Amino acid sequence: MSFSSDLKEELSKINNLNKKDEIRFELIGYLVSKNASLNKNNIRYATESEYNINRFSKLLKNLDINHNIEFDGKSFVITFKQKNNEIFKDTLENLTDSQKRAFIRGTFLGAGSINNPDKTYHLEINLSNKENMENLYSLLKQININCKKFEQENKFSIYFKDGEEIAKFIALLGANNSVLKFEDIRVQKDMRGKVNRIVNCQTANLNKTLNASVEQIDAIRNLQVTNRFNKLDDNLKEIALLRLEYPDISLVELGKKLKNPIGKSGVNYRLKKIIQIANE
Repeated sequence: MSFSSDLKEELSKINNLNKKDEIRFELIGYLVSKNASLNKNNIRYATESEYNINRFSKLLKNLDINHNIEFDGKSFVITFKQKNNEIFKDTLENLTDSQKRAFIRGTFLGAGSINNPDKTYHLEINLSNKENMENLYSLLKQININCKKFEQENKFSIYFKDGEEIAKFIALLGANNSVLKFEDIRVQKDMRGKVNRIVNCQTANLNKTLNASVEQIDAIRNLQVTNRFNKLDDNLKEIALLRLEYPDISLVELGKKLKNPIGKSGVNYRLKKIIQIANE
C-alpha cells in the first residue's frame, strides 16, 4: 500500500462518530471536494478508496441520512438527497477547533493525496470551486499551517511541498501513526542528503587536491629534465621530493613530513614558488 492509502485508512478509523457536530463538518469537507457533485438536492460522491467510502457511509448513517452505494467501474459511488439544504445550513465562520479539524480532514479524505515522502514532499487537496479553495486556505492560515493555492481553468487546489508543514497538517488531521512514520522517513531522507553532500564535498576537495598535485609534480619534473632542480634551495628541494613521493596527500599532511614541519600556508607557498620557477 502507498503512504497515501495508509494515511486514509488511519483517518477512516478515527473514533469520533458519536460527535454529530464534528462529523457533520467532516461530511461538509467531503462535499466541497472535487470528487463530490451537487445537483439541486441530489448529491453524488465517488472514490476509488474503500476506506473513504466506508468512512463516508458511516458519517451519513450517524447523521440519519439515507444513501445508496454502487460500484461503477473502478469507483465506489454514494448518492443521497438532502432536504432544505440541511447539510450546509451552517457556515464555516466561528467554528470550534474540533469542527475546523473535522472539516479539513473531510476535504483531505474527499479528494486529497500525498506522495511517497521517501521520494518527494507533496500533499494536495482538490476542491470543487474557487470559493471552497479560498475557505480551506483561510482555515489553514488561521491555525498557522502554511500552504499554497493553485488555480488553473477548472482546477482549484491547496498544496504543500514543505516537509515540516506536511507533518503539521497530518498531525492536525489526527493521524498520529502516520505522523511518526512520515517523520521517520523525513529524518532518514535528511540524513541521506547530508551524507551525500559530505561525500560530494569530499570528492570535490579530493579532485582539487589531485589537480593541484598534478600541476606541482609537472613543475618538479620540468625542473629535473631541464637540470634546474639542483639550483633550488634546500627547502624547495625537500618539499619537491616529498611531493613526488606522496602525490595524493594534502598540503597539511605534506607539511608534517618535513624535517622541520610547517603549516598548510607554508607548504602552499613553497610549491607555488616551484611552479613559478618552472614557468620562468
